[in-house]
Amino acid sequence: MRTITLGKTGITTPQNAFGALPIQRVSREMAVKLLRGAYDGGMNFFDTARAYSDSEEKVGEAFDGMREKVFIASKTMATTPEKFWEDLDTTLRNLRTDHLDIYQFHCVKQCFAPGDGTGMYEAMLEAKKQGKIRHIGITAHLIAVAEEIVKSGLYETLQFPFSYLASEREIALVQACKEAGMGFIAMKGLAGGLLTNSKACMAFMSQYDALPIWGIQREEELAEWLSFFREDITMTPEISAFVEEERKTLMGDFCRGCGYCMPCTVDIQINQCARMSQLIRRAPSQNFKGEFWQGEMAKIENCVDCGICKSKCPYGLDTPNLLRKNLQDYKDIIAGKVEV
Repeated sequence: MRTITLGKTGITTPQNAFGALPIQRVSREMAVKLLRGAYDGGMNFFDTARAYSDSEEKVGEAFDGMREKVFIASKTMATTPEKFWEDLDTTLRNLRTDHLDIYQFHCVKQCFAPGDGTGMYEAMLEAKKQGKIRHIGITAHLIAVAEEIVKSGLYETLQFPFSYLASEREIALVQACKEAGMGFIAMKGLAGGLLTNSKACMAFMSQYDALPIWGIQREEELAEWLSFFREDITMTPEISAFVEEERKTLMGDFCRGCGYCMPCTVDIQINQCARMSQLIRRAPSQNFKGEFWQGEMAKIENCVDCGICKSKCPYGLDTPNLLRKNLQDYKDIIAGKVEV
């Protein structure tokens, strides 16, 4: 297993880390079992966030009494210093620790900087001065914002979506981080669940100085990622050919299922319905054709084009039209006009 050093932070960890967003969807007992199992299997970097409901609390319980054996990163979506300090205090309490290895501004729309009038970067500096955080990080979904962040030289790590569906511009962003001495943390390495070949995903990451945080909520998923500690995965001609075929199929506008567009004003499950075409083809299931999902997809016809989902999409997708395209495709599949 290759190791990664996150830029100038000095944090060195196996290139195989744990994204703790999904554990908010499992019991506390299962979450702790997964987290400790990940550590026992070789992982030592765990990423969570204040926005992930009880994820921080579960991470805190899992690593209580062994804090210095793991690296823990968390995030705040605060936009005021007051909320920043409130979030940080809550996060430290939840994680049962007096410090974070990396604290990140979460899903930003701008690059917070000293003197910009928000006071946000100054709050990060003060938290670091107090020893409550060791390194200052940031996460973004918009490529232009991410590029500005790298150029600013203000941050020690950048977290950004990165998978084998990455564009040349996104690959250049990873290289720019390396040249700037910034650690690059890769989120959505499975493109929101659309990529199902873990070996191909791992092989792709092995080509870059990127630390992937895999979202894990099942024991079989954990076992799959831990198996790569025993098997050195690199890009081969066979995997490369597979990736190229996948890119031809999936490149372009597609929903990653992040859910930042939610809730919908007319109760559409946007983060599932807007990618139904890919889901039903890549993971064929009678469940997707059943009564429940037929009812959920039918809600798309109630869309009032309020534009809220479109304005909130971090990838700049035309969400209403994407929903309608998926609905028409879904109808064709149900009617037997299209085979899956």
